[in-house]
Amino acid sequence: MKQEEITYLLQNPAAVTLDQTAALKEVLQEYPYFQAARAVRLKGLKNSNSLHYNKALKITAAYTTDRGVFFDLITSEEFNQNQIAEQIRKHEEQEKELSEKEEENLTLDKALKMKIRESEQVFDPDLFRKQEKTEKEEARLQIGRPLDFSKEENHSFSEWLKLSTATPVKRDEEPSEEKDDDFKSRKFDLINKFIAKNPKIAPVKSSKKANIAEENLISPEALMTETLARVYLEQKNYKKAIQAYKILILKNPEKSGFFADQIRAIEKLQENNS
Repeated sequence: MKQEEITYLLQNPAAVTLDQTAALKEVLQEYPYFQAARAVRLKGLKNSNSLHYNKALKITAAYTTDRGVFFDLITSEEFNQNQIAEQIRKHEEQEKELSEKEEENLTLDKALKMKIRESEQVFDPDLFRKQEKTEKEEARLQIGRPLDFSKEENHSFSEWLKLSTATPVKRDEEPSEEKDDDFKSRKFDLINKFIAKNPKIAPVKSSKKANIAEENLISPEALMTETLARVYLEQKNYKKAIQAYKILILKNPEKSGFFADQIRAIEKLQENNS
């Protein structure tokens, strides 16, 4: 990529195309700490609704010196605004051309995977159906799709950056966490009993007080958002994702049907992966 083109994109990040997004990846391989270029590439991935966006988001944050500034960027109106119709049309055409090229390059690989699946089905006739169900549930849960953070979701963003895939807790080394887990378990038992009674809840609006000490005492339930629930899904932490949606049922009873569907989809995903 020429220097003039990079300069133009830094001044006009909304104009980045799919081909330029790919070219910026090569630039970053040579200059990994080129933070402005990373931000522009991230914008390009977001515009094209790329499945690579979430991974790039975490990598970009790792290379960013001030994550507060970075958070302001990805939650800004300029970063999240839709492209003009002509720009969208061009991106779609470029994406289609790129997909056709990728399909040509991956024909042999797909054929090989198909043969492997066919041979496995001889021993396990339910394998293909199980894979199909898994893909269906992942599509319903929008796993892999770009995460959208609002300015009020700094906690969700921090969780996305620090969480790893679920790992067993070493209870011998961390007794305090064991007590914390027991406390949370009792809390969610109460939530389950509460849901089972099918209570009618009238949402109550309460004014927020700008009290730093009070903010530090905010319960995890108060910080729960749909984005955070999706963060847990992306991390394959299905247990926490289910707990998250149960909390959201209590916080937003008007959307309880949708959240209940999400819980069922996660449970099916767990079943298919077991």
